[in-house]
Amino acid sequence: MSTPPPISLPAGGTVLGLGCDLIEVERIRGVLERHGDRFLHRVFTEEERAYCSQLKYPYKHYAARWAAKEAASKAFTTGIGPWLEWTSISIYHGERKEPLVRFDDKARALMAQVGATNVLVSLSHTETHAMAMAVLVRG
Repeated sequence: MSTPPPISLPAGGTVLGLGCDLIEVERIRGVLERHGDRFLHRVFTEEERAYCSQLKYPYKHYAARWAAKEAASKAFTTGIGPWLEWTSISIYHGERKEPLVRFDDKARALMAQVGATNVLVSLSHTETHAMAMAVLVRG
């Protein structure tokens, strides 16, 4: 058995904000069935749509990303609205399949305004629920 490569974690720092969100998968599935592409393009980035649409049960993965966007907006204490749009936040995977956050210019400006250098995010889902936590840090 070979030794796995060393793991590097983001540098520690000061926690500036914490957000958490929990959503029922069925809620996202219902909205997807009723509103389809209109909903997908309003809430999810092209990157997220490309990833989720290829999966057997895409609504579970969309629900986890919805929760991550909500959690990140709560970590900023702004919610989704004038400061952050749904598509200001994109969730993608790193090389070890860990969830990472990519921001648009609007979100990067907010990061700079609050003095944050990174957002850490964790996602989880079951058949019925998806949840995410986001931690806004300055390191």
